[in-house]
Amino acid sequence: MRPPFTALHVVQPGDGGVARVVADLTGAQLARGLRVAVACPPGTPLAGRVRALGAETYPWRAGRDPGRAVAAEIRRVGELVALVGPDLVHAHSAKAGLAARLAVRGRVPTVYQPHAWSFEAVDGLTGALARRWECRAARWTHRIVCVSEAERRRGERAGVRARWSIVHNGVDVARYASGPGRALARTALGVPARVPLVVCVGRLCRQKGQDTLLAAWPRVASRVPDARLVLVGDGPDAAALRAAAPPSVTLAGPVTDPAPWYRAADLVVQPSRWEGMALAPLEAMATGRPVLLSDVDGARESLPPGQDAYCLVPPGDPTALADALVRLLQRPILRLALGQRAREHMREGFDVRRTGAALAEVYREVAGGGRPDLMREPVAQ
Repeated sequence: MRPPFTALHVVQPGDGGVARVVADLTGAQLARGLRVAVACPPGTPLAGRVRALGAETYPWRAGRDPGRAVAAEIRRVGELVALVGPDLVHAHSAKAGLAARLAVRGRVPTVYQPHAWSFEAVDGLTGALARRWECRAARWTHRIVCVSEAERRRGERAGVRARWSIVHNGVDVARYASGPGRALARTALGVPARVPLVVCVGRLCRQKGQDTLLAAWPRVASRVPDARLVLVGDGPDAAALRAAAPPSVTLAGPVTDPAPWYRAADLVVQPSRWEGMALAPLEAMATGRPVLLSDVDGARESLPPGQDAYCLVPPGDPTALADALVRLLQRPILRLALGQRAREHMREGFDVRRTGAALAEVYREVAGGGRPDLMREPVAQ
């Protein structure tokens, strides 16, 4: 019997939205009968979750940023490729894309998924070097998978020349759509029943823009005095955000599952400075909650048609963000309608099973000639 198609995912970071995307993809691929191996930082939420799903899990001690350890990180990827013997290597985010492509150099079919371009995070010489690397590394990449058309266009404008596929992020819509309602979720979390609640889920860092949200919040609190804001997550900006937070803002810290916070919320906000297509808004919409997003890559593509006017604000603009938050907090019937349509929109086009099927097609095109097992329907779990 022919061995199953083997995918090796190389991933850094091991937490946050990228980790949730990879974990969901791992589950979908295992359900299709693929052999799935995941190399990621040990002791992270991703390592634990993919191991529980049944994937082969290998420690890859890689930091987020390039540094003196990068040579060892590249060697480790090479060792894992030799050990696993994959049919395809799938690298997620900039650091994994750096290490995997230098280790493999096109000898094994390679898919790279930026999950937002590295050169958006930095300016000056560092940004120029990041763009130059992405352009050079494309020669060792059989396919670049972008999570939005806007992310692909940004790569092209930076000079990256590659074969592209657009595969929107997906979420387990059925899981987010089920579960306790708003009242029970609030009781479990200790949130008062009648408090207008805004929730922001994401890594506490410059990219996600929680500092812009805190700058906007006094204007919100002056017009909706009983409103409360909860920041869910952890990251390098946690201490600074905690120090700047007024009493009406709570930092809830990291959670294994953000779904209870989505269910408790009246409105979910994601004020990012850059993205490919943020995962948290998709999860929130699958829960039936309206979202307010900064108008960065992937935001317009993730929203239901017609919601741009209510649900998008310019990035880095506290005044516009505050005014939009107030408008939505003061219109409960509009929020309900936006949330109901958002849940339908997620079910129609953003279910993780669609994502799994689309990536299976990418794998077949890149490395799976004569491998009908790639297109096998998932086995019900």
